[in-house]
Amino acid sequence: MVQLENAPAASKRRHPNLILHCGASAVELEEVVHVKTPEATPTWQPIPHFELIQTVRRTLASTNLIIGSVAHSLTHDGMRYFGLMEIQSRKSSEDYCWVVGLRNSHDKMFPAGIVAGASVFVCDNLSFSGEVKFARKHTRFIHRDLPQLTERAIGLLMSKWHDQDKRIDAYKDHLVSDKAAHDLVIRSVDVGVCANSYIPDVLKEWRSPRHLAFEERNVWSLFNAFTEVLKDGSLAELPKRTQALHGLLDCAVGLHSLS
Repeated sequence: MVQLENAPAASKRRHPNLILHCGASAVELEEVVHVKTPEATPTWQPIPHFELIQTVRRTLASTNLIIGSVAHSLTHDGMRYFGLMEIQSRKSSEDYCWVVGLRNSHDKMFPAGIVAGASVFVCDNLSFSGEVKFARKHTRFIHRDLPQLTERAIGLLMSKWHDQDKRIDAYKDHLVSDKAAHDLVIRSVDVGVCANSYIPDVLKEWRSPRHLAFEERNVWSLFNAFTEVLKDGSLAELPKRTQALHGLLDCAVGLHSLS
């Protein structure tokens, strides 16, 4: 049995489904631990997926943030990892929680990194508001530098989480007409939120939301119409898509500084 280093225990809350709806296969931590890390070269130093997980947990344990539910996924025969951690703070929202996403690759497709996000309780919709890639990438001495890089990354992501709180409040306060909503759905294709084929599903969610919480005609409901559809797509693509969505909707509500 894998033993993780101690981290603050989360209070008992609804357990969000952090990963199965995002087009990735969930695995247990034991399987992540047993993924073989490729041999290093003079210019490339891959880090084990588990080392990234443990370092992030250790960093979070030194803050006032508490880890809740955790999920892990592997793709491409274990060469690529994506994990999610529910993060609770002393000031917790009633309808969403913060989420940190971790990613790592052994096939040189992307560097190790983490993303800041949020998961909505009523529907488990997931979105990401910012990303920090480790500056050293998979180069020499990354094992030595990883703790410091992680501390810096968590600090940056904490500011993005606080921006996310302001953003969601602004989305809830901003009413939007059907005409304006339809225009934003069309424009979302132009900025890379989704493909043309997604438009009918997003409009259906906007016009007849499956969750009562999104019946109000505001930007928060429109945002969740998008994320309800996007959650059936690729988890690897979700950070880029939802960051583009935030950029589009931030402009609509006047939050240009958060885009």
